[in-house]
Amino acid sequence: MSLLPRTAEEFSSADYWERFFRKRGEKAFEWYGDYNSLCGVLHKYIKPRDKVLVVGCGNSELSEQLYDVGYRQLTNIDISETVVSHMNQRNAERRPDLSFQQLDATQTGFESGSFQVTLDKGTLDAMASEEDGALAGRMLAEVGRVLAVGGRYVCITLAQEHVIKLAVEHFVKGWAVRVHCLTGQQNEESDSSFALPVFVLVCTKFRQAPPFAVLELCQGEDGAPARLASVEELLSAVKERQAYNLMLHKLRGGTDSSSTPSLTLCHAASGRPRYTLTIQDGPPSAKTPRSNHFAIFIVPQGRESDWLYGSAEGRAQLASSAKFRRLVIVAMHRDQEYEDMQAVQSELSPVVMELAPPGMPANQQVPFLSVGGDLGWREVIGRGLSALTGEYSVEDVRGEDGYLYRRLIFMNNSQLVQSESRLQSAAAASSASKKKNKKKAKQPASTGAKDRSVDRGFLCCTHHEVMVAGLAMLGMDAINNKDQPVSVLLVGLGGGGLPQFVRDFVPCARVEVVELDPVVLDVAQTWFGFQIDDRLKVTLGDGLEHITTLESEGERYFDVIMFDVDSKDTTLGMSCPPPAFVETSLLKKVYSLLSPRGLFMLNLVCRDSALRKSVLDRVHSVFPCVFSRGIEGEVNEVLLCCRSSGEHKPHTVPQTLQQTAKDLQKTLRANSQTAPQIDITAMLNDLKVV
Repeated sequence: MSLLPRTAEEFSSADYWERFFRKRGEKAFEWYGDYNSLCGVLHKYIKPRDKVLVVGCGNSELSEQLYDVGYRQLTNIDISETVVSHMNQRNAERRPDLSFQQLDATQTGFESGSFQVTLDKGTLDAMASEEDGALAGRMLAEVGRVLAVGGRYVCITLAQEHVIKLAVEHFVKGWAVRVHCLTGQQNEESDSSFALPVFVLVCTKFRQAPPFAVLELCQGEDGAPARLASVEELLSAVKERQAYNLMLHKLRGGTDSSSTPSLTLCHAASGRPRYTLTIQDGPPSAKTPRSNHFAIFIVPQGRESDWLYGSAEGRAQLASSAKFRRLVIVAMHRDQEYEDMQAVQSELSPVVMELAPPGMPANQQVPFLSVGGDLGWREVIGRGLSALTGEYSVEDVRGEDGYLYRRLIFMNNSQLVQSESRLQSAAAASSASKKKNKKKAKQPASTGAKDRSVDRGFLCCTHHEVMVAGLAMLGMDAINNKDQPVSVLLVGLGGGGLPQFVRDFVPCARVEVVELDPVVLDVAQTWFGFQIDDRLKVTLGDGLEHITTLESEGERYFDVIMFDVDSKDTTLGMSCPPPAFVETSLLKKVYSLLSPRGLFMLNLVCRDSALRKSVLDRVHSVFPCVFSRGIEGEVNEVLLCCRSSGEHKPHTVPQTLQQTAKDLQKTLRANSQTAPQIDITAMLNDLKVV
């Protein structure tokens, strides 16, 4: 027998409620929780001496239980004749002063200012379901009229957006508005119907309107109120708590390895993000020890973007290796201080237990796992704002190998490392410079990072190593030709590691970089040891427009053109490069800008197989010879595209390439006493014909 409305509009219908209570009979219907779950917050705002108007009382036992603990001035009203008659009969002997009247909550007829409290348990939710909210609006106006100055409207609600918005906007002027979120208040009867948390809206009537809106949110019945600046901010905070409870409801229903929900825990005082928790369930087929229900894994600071922690595939592998039914992977945020592992465990323990899988014994010990038992290390050494990419952070972190690394992170995608360089001490850099008999390189001027400099002979990104190794396809005669040095055009600067490496280690190479964002150039020069000179130049501007201009002028040609630029549109299946960079018309311009021996190198990151095939078809339509080198553990692949097949047969990898790779390795080492740490041969071992 269905006792809930078939459509939302029925909630506001008097006929519906008449039918409802006839079907329900004498059984109390505890709308959004019973007295035991609500008494803490109710006693906080309602005093026994207060005159209380209970609107839409139904056959709930709430008024009876309040009466029994000393609240004797309760006036209950409801639109249903059936329920009013039943409640009067039920309480005639035991509670003779408990009044129940059949009245319309939008026009009660009571004198203005005659009550200290109006108590509403679900009535606003029922009335607000009418499409334009007019019925609920009239009830709120009546509530405001019958309440005395200093009186409170106490409303128990699910706080659906249209409901809470209607109420808060009605009371925001001339009233103080506070919302309590009561998690876990639903009774067993309603656990499947009401996965949302219960909220208690408390609106206090002022004699004179304050000069600013008083909007507050409390977690639980005794939580400290957090002041919010606007109605929109309050509504957003309510939605966040609803989303959290919905997630808990789903997690308690079972495990699902295909779903990896996450949530962010914020610092209570500042409101700034402190932890991000990602829930990873093991696959159903996984064999786990009986006691391994649940564990917490603390990601070392600065390592959040590592493949193992920052990608869905990596987290699934981590959970599989840990052999727990559910693993909560915890990432710590920058700009937050963490004392030690014990302090982090103490802070997280009360929260993470809510995320435990169903069926876990109540006394189960939950282990905290980590790498090496410490929190890792991160130091934010610089930050700023780009008009093109928003906020950025430059930070030094300790890698898994024990080395220090410097990273550029754009905060609009904080899980992605935009650029990375390995660091060495200033003393080591100075020693290497003296050996080279060259002027000491300029060090980044920053407090706390002054003793660290970028190791320019180490490329952190494997796709950069592949691009350098791809120079072997030019042949050693071209690389060693001082009269006609190798010319390189690179679109996309990043931290500048790739162009700086080519300039430093390829004999006489001349490199031109095109970078759209002037802030990125400033970051590269300030923090990543990037230095412009007569062999390494930067043009600020749009790479597409620059290539079009060069092609139309027809005066300059390059031995190598590299595209290493990411797409800002995260909705695409291709994150590198932006689609315009692989249009056939632009590829033809690139082709025409290459010298006869020229190479086009493209860093391609494409998860969409159909889109990838389309890109490869377009590249093939322009370049006669195309090779691909995939990056292990990454989506990246580097396309090496020859302008002329020459000695390269279109369907085979050149047999002489391995020897050329060895010769290039020797040349790079000979060109600098700070030997570059790159294995050219290994980078070309898995080269495939596309």
